[in-house]
Amino acid sequence: MRRAKAITSVPDGKAGPLAKNVDEYLANVPEPARTTLAKIRAAIVSALPAGAIETISYRIPAYKYKGLLVGFAAFTTHCTFAAMSPPLIEAFAEELKKYQTAESVIRFPHDKPLPAALVRRIVKARVVENECKGKW
Repeated sequence: MRRAKAITSVPDGKAGPLAKNVDEYLANVPEPARTTLAKIRAAIVSALPAGAIETISYRIPAYKYKGLLVGFAAFTTHCTFAAMSPPLIEAFAEELKKYQTAESVIRFPHDKPLPAALVRRIVKARVVENECKGKW
């Protein structure tokens, strides 16, 4: 199976510089994926605790809070929401059954964002996971 190519180029398809921030990343994503990812971003940001930061990590928009939290990306054939936690994907399996998942990533169409409430619940669960690291 061929892997979908990440969208890391400028809109005319020519290779461009890597995004320095999330706004720059989204500016290079074609519609309808740009609008879809903007909705994912808004849902993530609404669930972040104080002190969380937005960044580019591994060439995609990501959020950090006591370690990597979540991220998202556009690919040529789909968008992804990276929960960065295989156990969390398992815990949300029932709600994610209509999406394609792999390890800690949820794939969805360019024009159909994940439900904002689901994104917020996953982000909040990831916050708890990161806060509990090392407390055993």
